[in-house]
Amino acid sequence: MTDIINRPDASDGDEREARKEAVRQGIELLFFAYRDFTAEPDAILAEYGFGRAHHRVVHFVGRHPHMTVGELLGILRITKQSLNRVLGQLVRQGFIMQQRGAQDRRQRLLLLTERGRELEERLSAPQRARVGAAYKKAGAAAVEGFRKVLLGIIADEDDRRRFAPPRPPRR
Repeated sequence: MTDIINRPDASDGDEREARKEAVRQGIELLFFAYRDFTAEPDAILAEYGFGRAHHRVVHFVGRHPHMTVGELLGILRITKQSLNRVLGQLVRQGFIMQQRGAQDRRQRLLLLTERGRELEERLSAPQRARVGAAYKKAGAAAVEGFRKVLLGIIADEDDRRRFAPPRPPRR
């Protein structure tokens, strides 16, 4: 795209069309990438009769042990009813356990069981391999650019802040 836009003979109309096409291709690339990124985990989930919502719950509970149901709802942005259905299945089948909060007994803190950790590993291994290979092929500068693009797509400031580099301690 840079070559098209920076051509000395490119008109404003050509430049606008090139930008529109680059955005369209970016959207299409996201669709294809997501399809392939989720294909292998989807096949694994089908073995258990689970769907992508189960995968997201297992992923985030694995990444953030002892998170509350409320925190998980905030991340997933699904209804309480939908989460309760998915979470109930995962708890009943021994993938997730719930503990009461120490300070607030009404809180339900979520943890993966050993079985849940095994499932999370099975689901994430092909995704880590796919993303790792793409990162290696693209190089560090492209990876940083990709990260910036993804952060730019995320609408919620709090969600973007999750990925901010840690601040050095004050002295």
